Amino acid sequence: MVEAVTSLLLRTGGFQILATGGSADDVLEICRTTRPQVMVVDLNMPGDVYAAITSTVTLEPSTKVIAFTAATGVEPAIRALDSGASGYVLKGSSARELIDAIMASVGGETYITQHFASRVIAALRDTSLRRRAAEAVKLSTREQQIVRLLLHGKTNKEIALTIHISEKTVKHYMTLLMQKLQVRNRLEVVIAAQKLDARSGTTALHS
Repeated sequence: MVEAVTSLLLRTGGFQILATGGSADDVLEICRTTRPQVMVVDLNMPGDVYAAITSTVTLEPSTKVIAFTAATGVEPAIRALDSGASGYVLKGSSARELIDAIMASVGGETYITQHFASRVIAALRDTSLRRRAAEAVKLSTREQQIVRLLLHGKTNKEIALTIHISEKTVKHYMTLLMQKLQVRNRLEVVIAAQKLDARSGTTALHS
């Protein structure tokens, strides 16, 4: 996995590989010595990887952790996110999706593999992880941008061009918004987001 991810990031360009490792202990050591902006962590590595994620984000809050794993169950995703991971990407996802997860985490957002996201969000509502469930109804900066553009009648393609992401990623965010706000279509997303904005007393959705 290490070689594949390293090769992908180097081919993509714009990334500097500071270090690689193969265990939970390596995760902490790399964090201490290099203070990276983002760490891509395989949940199947030897050791307590979940504890390593928690220790990493505690030791270096500015470091974002992306969990990269073959585990398709919801429970590992919940554990990873609750441990402090900013993203959860399944092995077998497209290279673009891993890059999107890294960029989203740098922007302060949480990213979950697209076809897996709705299952995770639904599970979070059904568990005792109330903190995560509460955060799920708070719109990220990117989601606020998308809602603002929806208010102006923009299509998915126009939104993608405006905020410089792919149209597929816009659709992913729309799915997340509908899940978070528990609505069924674009119009209901806008209405629910406006109600959320009014309750919170913010002006984030205003142009």
